[in-house]
Amino acid sequence: MLVTKTNTHAHKKKRAKTESGLFPSMVASKLQAFWNHPAGPKTIHFWAPTFKWVISIANVADFSKPPEQLSYPHQSVVAISGLIWTRYSTVIIPKNWNLVGVNLTMSGTGFYQLSRKIQHDYFSETKKEDVAKE
Repeated sequence: MLVTKTNTHAHKKKRAKTESGLFPSMVASKLQAFWNHPAGPKTIHFWAPTFKWVISIANVADFSKPPEQLSYPHQSVVAISGLIWTRYSTVIIPKNWNLVGVNLTMSGTGFYQLSRKIQHDYFSETKKEDVAKE
């Protein structure tokens, strides 16, 4: 009976060692798969959309700008190009989810900024008061 307990104890130790080694190997295999993916960091398919996030971040930073400083042409281009490239990024091979995400974000921020500009220019009380004074 004593032998069985030590065997059980040894088995639990071995099992714990195996389970603790499972997580790092799983992470390593996921990282390796990411690294070797056709749209992974070794290719331009990864870096182009990654740097394109700067445009979306800049547009989010402009949320604090007064609407009168926003430009219809600029925000229209950001919004429409975001839509076009989102569609393109869903049909290309290899699938590039980073590209899909950045273009959806660009489109969303562009349309949000356009809505702020339109609201200010056409539906704002201050605009109506300015016109009435003239």
